[in-house]
Amino acid sequence: MPTRPVRTFAVALLAALLGALLPATAARAGTVQGGRLDWGIKSSFQSYVTGPVAKGGFKLKSGAATAGGSLFRFHSAAGSYDPDSGAFEASYSGGVTFQGHQKPDGVYELDMTISRPTVKISGGKGTLYVDVSSKAKDSGAVTDRSQVAFASLGVGGINMKGGNSPLSLTNLPATLTAEGAKAFAGYYGAGTQLDPVSLSADVKTAPADRPTPSATAAQPGATAETPQAPGAFADAAVDWGVRRTFREYVTGSVGQGRWTLAEGAQDGGALFRFPQGKGSFDGTKGALDAAFAGTVQFTGAHLDLTLGRMSVKVENGKGVLSADVTTGGATKNAVPLVEFDAKGLKTEGKLATLTEAPATLTEGGSQAFNSMYKAGTEMDPVSLAVALDSTAQLPALPDLGSTASPAPASASPSAEPAAQAAESSKSSNTGLFVALAVAVLVLAGGGTFLVVRRRRTPTDVPQ
Repeated sequence: MPTRPVRTFAVALLAALLGALLPATAARAGTVQGGRLDWGIKSSFQSYVTGPVAKGGFKLKSGAATAGGSLFRFHSAAGSYDPDSGAFEASYSGGVTFQGHQKPDGVYELDMTISRPTVKISGGKGTLYVDVSSKAKDSGAVTDRSQVAFASLGVGGINMKGGNSPLSLTNLPATLTAEGAKAFAGYYGAGTQLDPVSLSADVKTAPADRPTPSATAAQPGATAETPQAPGAFADAAVDWGVRRTFREYVTGSVGQGRWTLAEGAQDGGALFRFPQGKGSFDGTKGALDAAFAGTVQFTGAHLDLTLGRMSVKVENGKGVLSADVTTGGATKNAVPLVEFDAKGLKTEGKLATLTEAPATLTEGGSQAFNSMYKAGTEMDPVSLAVALDSTAQLPALPDLGSTASPAPASASPSAEPAAQAAESSKSSNTGLFVALAVAVLVLAGGGTFLVVRRRRTPTDVPQ
């Protein structure tokens, strides 16, 4: 038996090492905040909806965007990640509505919305959950389901342990579940292969600090100390993506161009934000008259269009978005671009909002786009947010994360950053584990020392 001094020393050493190891491990657990998920749902379904049989299309909602030829991009990941167990959960914002087979009365026989995809990975299994609103193919009955286990994800061979931020998973195979088949309105059976899923997620070791009311006092438009004039507001922003197909044209093989933001305009992926609104708001009448900062310039083959000095007027439930329009070096001021339905403008607390109001092109807007679109053409929806005092927070822009989008061209799932970080983590902790083993052996074996080296197991290697 070991002597009392030896046992005492070993116990003390063991306690010290456990104290050093366990807090370090626990501190690595993180919160997912920011990132994107790219998924085409099912490309053949997209083709069917937009093809000559269904003669339909799709609409994006809640900040979702398109990416590449047939991908939908969801944003603002929120969830958790445990690098010790590899357990990962992240929910993404945004949605897409498919509509087709329109009847004479304007009703669509095919009408389905998929939104809020959530990925959960644990114990070598992965599942994709979504909110689904769908109309049954046979009966036409509409059902709304929240967080349906829509597809199983192929995550076998991926080591999720020990990952650093940002995490990135590419082309995860997705297979429709029985529950997902029901939610898919009967168009496909369980076991059908869906489009693969690619995602990224920023992992923070602690929740991000929330802005304090004092932080908003410095925003243009108002200060906490300065009283506001009657009808005035502290800040405002208008979000508008112009038109999805126009953006795709600009950056595509025909337009071969891009857009450039200036003077404070911000890119939200599927929309542009024009901030620093100033003007007046009458909540009783639902009336708004505001001007905003920021410009967006579209350039490309035979294209040079700048929209700036955005302004919005809302009265009697109708809204008009105007801008200074510059083409070919000539500028026209305050051109009405789109008209939108503003009946949904509402005030809650210290914030007035209008979310994704349907918008149509005006005659002046048609001329601004060189008659590329006719007056009355459906454009991207308009969203408004008005902070009625300096303590109100405007809605956040979609958070696409700190990394470039997951590369959809990858041939197989990849979690190399996670695997590399896991190896680094093992190396940094090896000394602690060795000393821990020594202490245990001293305690149990009376001073016989055996150095144990951790060996790499097949599960440490991405397959």
